Amino acid sequence: MLVSHTRIVDIVGDIIRIEVSATRSASEGRPCLGDLALVDSGGGATSLAQVINIDRDMVSLQVNSGTKGLANNASVRFLGEPAKVTYSENILGRVFDGAGHPVDRGPDLSSDPSVPIGGPSANPMKRVLASRMIRTDVPMIDIFNCLVESQKIPIFSVSGEPYNPFLARIGIQADADIVVFGGLGLIFDDYAFFRKQFEDAGVFPRTVMFINQASDPVVERLQVPDMALAVAEKFAVEEGKRVLVLLTDMTAFADAMKEVSIAMERVPANRGYPGDLYSQLARRYEKACDFKGSGSVTILTVTTMPGNDVTHPVPDNTGYITEGQFYLHGGMIDPFGSLSRLKQHVIGKVTREDHNQIMNTMIRFYSGARDAEQKQSMAFDLSDYDRQLLKFGTLFRDRFMDIEVSRPLEEALDLCWQTLAECFEPDQLLMKQALVDKYFPKRKPAEAASDEEAA
Repeated sequence: MLVSHTRIVDIVGDIIRIEVSATRSASEGRPCLGDLALVDSGGGATSLAQVINIDRDMVSLQVNSGTKGLANNASVRFLGEPAKVTYSENILGRVFDGAGHPVDRGPDLSSDPSVPIGGPSANPMKRVLASRMIRTDVPMIDIFNCLVESQKIPIFSVSGEPYNPFLARIGIQADADIVVFGGLGLIFDDYAFFRKQFEDAGVFPRTVMFINQASDPVVERLQVPDMALAVAEKFAVEEGKRVLVLLTDMTAFADAMKEVSIAMERVPANRGYPGDLYSQLARRYEKACDFKGSGSVTILTVTTMPGNDVTHPVPDNTGYITEGQFYLHGGMIDPFGSLSRLKQHVIGKVTREDHNQIMNTMIRFYSGARDAEQKQSMAFDLSDYDRQLLKFGTLFRDRFMDIEVSRPLEEALDLCWQTLAECFEPDQLLMKQALVDKYFPKRKPAEAASDEEAA
């Protein structure tokens, strides 16, 4: 029998504090950290809440539906179990809200099994060294910063950039078995966009969506990553699936943490964020794992940088946790700011032999093109080599950097060689001669003759 507690001490924001005797046992209604509770405000209105802090006989709970209209004489009954999320094959192709309830008017799932959320990350002894590539058909990722199974990596961007359409494209094109999408504080248009994109591309039947909209309770925003990752981990471990988790936007998640922390009167850290921001982000990101003898969980998130400030606490802490980042600016992936620390595990090992050399050569020439553009902007005299670099820089941006470009890896590598051939002579490449002989496009006699006439 559940014991009702009515000694509510105060209500601040979506947080209530209730006094519970420290001498009570769990069977008598004494809660544990993370346990669920049922808040009854009278008149048949109830809401779930979660225990977020216990200080002797004072228990703090965050109320999922908010505390608006909640009376001081409301009753609280602790359920004695942590938050759970529905997990079965029936959740594929379904949409859930931040509380884990279906919102797509599909069949009822109340009889399906559920699993606890927010558990610990995988035992390091059960992890396998990352060695398999996830192809996205995005050249700036597949060629220059490969996405590797079990990797955790964010997209750093700013408000107004097309990071959500880019994330949707990766979810559609990535060669993953299952995509788990988590939306954090999305406006309705963004939610509708993601759903329509997944449906139109035919990948919705292998997708699970957890959506917290901007109009939904803030506290539910904190549960979306945990639910998405709990489901992803189950699919990876029990079904052996290669799961890609997409989360947008982790800055909204951190802002929700800050709001809860302020309501609990915790001492703020940098820019008002809680002192455990790093630990809270790491708890989620470290769920990425390649499980020994089973599947894998790969995490790709969006982290917006307020004011394009990479030293902002959220991107700053994220950079210490994740294995690289993709910088999205001006509708393009920046090749200099982006980094994948795991790409060396797959380049040239599960990809073509020329991958490493062509990657370094293309970036070297693009760096030279940027220098040539600066010389041109300052009205310096340009050499013939500078003009070659300028031509290369234009082709590189159009063919590879634009996030709208979609090409399989092998086709993109061939296009790299074609682009080099259009701009440079073989002896200018400074690459292994065996690779140049094998992959550099052979010019037709007519083209060679026209080049000699132009010279």
